[in-house]
Amino acid sequence: MADRPTLSQVQIIQSLAEALSWFEKELSWGVSPGELNHLTGRIGELFAAMITRGQMALDTNQRGYDVVSASNERISVKTITTSNHVSFTQNTFHRVDRVMILRINVDDDKGVSVEELLDMSAEEARLLMRDQGDKLVYTIRRADREQRPAEDLEITARASYADTEIVRFESGAIRIFRAGEEQQGVVKEILRSIAAEVGVDLTNSKGGLKNTQQLGSDVIRALNARIERSPAA
Repeated sequence: MADRPTLSQVQIIQSLAEALSWFEKELSWGVSPGELNHLTGRIGELFAAMITRGQMALDTNQRGYDVVSASNERISVKTITTSNHVSFTQNTFHRVDRVMILRINVDDDKGVSVEELLDMSAEEARLLMRDQGDKLVYTIRRADREQRPAEDLEITARASYADTEIVRFESGAIRIFRAGEEQQGVVKEILRSIAAEVGVDLTNSKGGLKNTQQLGSDVIRALNARIERSPAA
């Protein structure tokens, strides 16, 4: 009988933050996301425990599920980065009440984030799987989700530097304009150049490089602070 400690919700959230921070650090060292399976699995389990107010299951390899929710659902959690499928063990799947499939996205603009790809009852999920030997295989299909333009959202901050205007929208998206023309594809390069001029560090508190949204927000803050410190005309 395993004696895994019961974690409070605060401890689960703190552990998730630490695991994501370590994941980011490994990436900053040049490690490929696909080589971090030891971390991605842990992140997925903690994320599932957090959103279901649950606990990590005991002896997950033997039982077939990873998390027990606050409503006593036994949840099998699969977490991917680049894979296009996940598999479940046939002879333990009858123990599972709910299936969650998560993806850890690594995005230069937003950084690392967790995306829910599937969350449904085991019975419903089973209908979407194919038999492959002693495994049940679920194929990941990339949905073509239409994105609403950031420009449709409210602007939360802006700053100017020479002929450049930096704009942040309420989603956190950063856009750069020169003479009214949006500068696409070179946002981070422009931000890094301005950051060097105004003394904004390119790295975050964990030692990794800031993503575009973090760097853009810090550059806007620094530029506006310079204006506030300037003597009144």
